[in-house]
Amino acid sequence: MTVNEDSFTNWKHREEIAESMIPIIGKLHRERDVTVLLHSRSLVNKSVVSILKTHRFARQFAGEELSVTRTLPFLQALTTLDLGPSQIDLGMLATAYQADDRGLSVEEFTAQAVAGAMGADRIDRREGRDVVLYGFGRIGRLVARLLIEKAGSGNGLRLRAIVVRGGGDQDIVKRASLLRRDSIHGQFQGTITVDEENSTILANGNEIKVIYADDPSEVDYTAYGIKDAILIDNTGKWRDREGLSKHLRPGVDKVVLTAPGKGDVPNIVHGVNHDTIKPDEQILSCASCTTNAIVPPLKAMDDEFGVLRGHVETVHSFTNDQNLLDNYHKSERRGRSAPLNMVITETGAASAVAKALPDLEARITGSSIRVPVPDVSIAILNLQLARETDRQEVLDHLRDVSLTSPLRRQIDFITAPDAVSSDFIGSRHASIVDAGATKVKGDNAILYLWYDNEFGYSCQVIRVVQYVSGVEYPTYPAPVH
Repeated sequence: MTVNEDSFTNWKHREEIAESMIPIIGKLHRERDVTVLLHSRSLVNKSVVSILKTHRFARQFAGEELSVTRTLPFLQALTTLDLGPSQIDLGMLATAYQADDRGLSVEEFTAQAVAGAMGADRIDRREGRDVVLYGFGRIGRLVARLLIEKAGSGNGLRLRAIVVRGGGDQDIVKRASLLRRDSIHGQFQGTITVDEENSTILANGNEIKVIYADDPSEVDYTAYGIKDAILIDNTGKWRDREGLSKHLRPGVDKVVLTAPGKGDVPNIVHGVNHDTIKPDEQILSCASCTTNAIVPPLKAMDDEFGVLRGHVETVHSFTNDQNLLDNYHKSERRGRSAPLNMVITETGAASAVAKALPDLEARITGSSIRVPVPDVSIAILNLQLARETDRQEVLDHLRDVSLTSPLRRQIDFITAPDAVSSDFIGSRHASIVDAGATKVKGDNAILYLWYDNEFGYSCQVIRVVQYVSGVEYPTYPAPVH
């Protein structure tokens, strides 16, 4: 047998194993509310090739690919356990087992590592929490996709309604079409049908009511069977407590804003300060996409090296707030054609850092340039550190944070020398450290942080909503603090 034939045979064998994993992962998710991860990346509803590619990511850990032949025994062991709702990371299990010297079998080790998800410690399935989207633009539709994707067993978040202003004939058909197909993020993964007569969109079995209203005061959500809902405001029209309080109508319990909040509205960056949310807080903000991109790595750097001061320059994709062609705009430069120009504009991300990281004493300044790409931005974070270091120490630290720390869902790490912005479309992380571009000299560090300002941010929004709803289940094995 030639080398090529041997490699192909090995590939087909791994394909067969990955194929056998899919029904096991699906059954655990549907019947037990168990989400199977691989180094913080979900394997639920993934294809054979996607599962194999996710395993290849493990080269970040030990310089070699993690084979499905190593993770399958742990997955099979999970099926024998009486698990409660949880997230279980096969990659972390395999890595921890390799380092363990007690001589335990895979079954024994797995049972110990996920003990918190069993017996008296296990979490009971919780009743699903209703969610309402107010507004259905770029972020609204991506959040809808994520909510539908994560409906799983039906015991998590349930997208019950979308509130929009009426748009004329076939309004609901056109909105469903925009959910079905997206020029940047591709096809919706599933089926969508429309019931115009009942103003309903059916997406992967999720019945979503489309409510037409010009103002929050016009809606009584209980009339649609909605109760104790979390309403996600994607319009940005109201950003202070007084304005957002208009959403606290019958049937709505909490309001989450997908834009920076003003005044005393808490600005939450999941992974950094989500645990500061008070149980009785009814109104909160998920800050901006750029704030979510810079705050996690800023915290990671401050925890290890200390940060005395910093400046962030964001090179940001254009948005719907800009004009397609030159036309009047209330802002000074945003009226100029977005796909034809680089546009200097303001960003509130730097000032929002203080809300998310109140213990950070460093002064952070910021500015922004909008550029002619439709999605994915980069933040250049220039930091003066409290101690001198070198490039390798900084990269080793950020790599470890991205793999094993509580910030591993927020921070990703890439070493590819030829990476460009379109490579990060669909990234579920708040930001991705570009190792090759990182510059360090003495007490100065310059980090280049990619981020999908649409999808990555939407994932952060969902994490906040899961947290306040009580359906964010614990992860096993627990991350290293």
